[in-house]
Amino acid sequence: MQFITFLNEFIKHPKNTGAISPSSKILAKKMVESINCEEAQCIVELGPGTGSFTKEIMKRKGQQTKLVLIENNEVFSTALEKKYQDDSNVIVIHGSAEHLRAYLKSLHIKKIDYILSGLPFTSLEPALSSRILNNVNESLEEDGEFITFQYSLVRKSFIQKFFNDISLKKVWVNLPPAYVLSCKKGSPRLSK
Repeated sequence: MQFITFLNEFIKHPKNTGAISPSSKILAKKMVESINCEEAQCIVELGPGTGSFTKEIMKRKGQQTKLVLIENNEVFSTALEKKYQDDSNVIVIHGSAEHLRAYLKSLHIKKIDYILSGLPFTSLEPALSSRILNNVNESLEEDGEFITFQYSLVRKSFIQKFFNDISLKKVWVNLPPAYVLSCKKGSPRLSK
């Protein structure tokens, strides 16, 4: 069922959905393996889709940890709201990642420990990607981490304009295979 929903949304919105199927369990585990879930005060996920990474975070996070999910696809957002409606520490926002700081301000959250992203930077407009990555960089704690995955390394140098320290892992068991980029906060080199 999850695959069918994902495929339908990809057909309707290919640039925003970015893949024809949800991420594999192995990719989800690679995305969250460096997160100190027990001690994190706040984790944000950008573009959670059907919740492959969310599920892994929920298995590991401490009870006090806030999890903010920002999803611009209404079908996915509604499904996530329904699934996590009984957990007061999970906040689902139907909106765009480019407004991350505004959402955090309205929630009275000052800084974030980790930001995970399933956003398809390869297919997003560069100006939109810049706004998102600026928001991400400015929202993270000083020792915070931005973890994203991409199907190619075409936009790695673009992401490096915002994060100086990036480590990379290839995940073969995914359709298609993916790269996990773990980005440490640094001063952005672009103003916008």
